[in-house]
Amino acid sequence: MIGYETEEQQVQAIKQFWKDNGTAIILGAVIGIGGLWGWRYYNDSTIATKEAASTEFNKSIETFIDSESPESLNAFIEANKDSGYAPLAALVVAQEAITNDDFEAAKAALRQAIANDEDVSNVARIRLANIHIELAEYTQALSILDEVSADAFSAQVNELKGDALLAQQDFDAAQTAYAASLDDAPNNNNVKMKLDNIAYAKNKQVSTESE
Repeated sequence: MIGYETEEQQVQAIKQFWKDNGTAIILGAVIGIGGLWGWRYYNDSTIATKEAASTEFNKSIETFIDSESPESLNAFIEANKDSGYAPLAALVVAQEAITNDDFEAAKAALRQAIANDEDVSNVARIRLANIHIELAEYTQALSILDEVSADAFSAQVNELKGDALLAQQDFDAAQTAYAASLDDAPNNNNVKMKLDNIAYAKNKQVSTESE
């Protein structure tokens, strides 16, 4: 997701990414991490308070679906900052902000998710890095990706690092990052194609410099 010549192309690329992946992000987070938090809540001494947060979270999601406005989710986040559901709501707010071309709001929501819960922080960091890359903010993207701690995300992290480095024409570092990604996900044909294209990019750079 690199090489866009205009801001409009960058915007469309980000919107397409969220269109393709947004539902999976939300459902995966709500079902997977939400289920984890539900189990924790059930075993906690403050069950009543946390069950109330769960109920309010569900209501805010329903209101959002009906209204397509993030107001209910923002209100929930503000009122339940210490709950495990606030970061999940922030992921949904980020998706809606992308749909509305409000990338700064999306960044803010993802940073909120990162700050509030370790379980979703790595997911939010990867989404935030995607936005930075699409906006040609490569240094910020690389910095965020360095903070992803879970080994389960290493293939994605290294692919995104490769994208950012390639966009900066750091071909050798990009090649190393893509190769590391393939070490963890050897069947990823998209990364294989990116790795193969680096040789072409190097030749193109040499030709341009010699003109």
